[in-house]
Amino acid sequence: MGVALFERDNRSVALTQAGRRFRGFAEDTLASWEDLKHDVRQAPTELAGQIRIYCTVTASYSFMPELLTRFRKSFPNIEVILETGDVAQALQQVAEQEIDIAVAPLPDHLPNQMEFLSLLKTPLQFIGPTVDCPVSRMLNETPVNWRQLPLVISEYGLTRKRLDQWLRSQGVKPRVYAQVAGHEAIVGMVGLGFGVGLVPQLVLENSPMKERIRVIPVKPQVRPFDVGLCTLHRRMQDPLVKAFWQIAQTTSVEHPGN
Repeated sequence: MGVALFERDNRSVALTQAGRRFRGFAEDTLASWEDLKHDVRQAPTELAGQIRIYCTVTASYSFMPELLTRFRKSFPNIEVILETGDVAQALQQVAEQEIDIAVAPLPDHLPNQMEFLSLLKTPLQFIGPTVDCPVSRMLNETPVNWRQLPLVISEYGLTRKRLDQWLRSQGVKPRVYAQVAGHEAIVGMVGLGFGVGLVPQLVLENSPMKERIRVIPVKPQVRPFDVGLCTLHRRMQDPLVKAFWQIAQTTSVEHPGN
């Protein structure tokens, strides 16, 4: 093209303005090509190809099986590639087009280029251990001294943001024991007595560690999660993504805490 598409140094590579325009052109061209391929098919039941979905481990065995089963029955020729990981990375995966659809909580500010479909709401709960340990004894005090409690927290993401907001509202400077990736890891460390944490009730109810966990009632409560599907607006033009979206719109998801 006769212009630089990347700026590069010893530590990083970034797209130039021309590179960003070319990337958008390439994405639009690929999307148009997919549309053309699928438009020549005469019936929805003939849809075929791959769809990439990202969700947490908890979502993969709690409410997603019902949705995936319905989708599979309606569109048996579509291969579902399910990737699991930290929910804090879900929207980034969508934005970078590493996946087609992500299961994620609705952020405080949804990016303009993204579409969101609500599936369920789940409370965020403070949790502590039931085993006899220093943390349990601290939780038995009245009132609980939040300034002294060791916290197991998310490295980043919406849970971390909601936790920081709550602590600030209470004037508490947290004593952080560990920062981990994923709610499941928080439940595990709390259950072993390392500290207290904040996780969605959906994760707690489906955890094999739940018998080792107690919920810590707090006022005010932390704002709940609105969990749903997220994709780029332009991906809704893809018949496979549109088909999955339509199945989700007509599926009643069973979940705890609703």
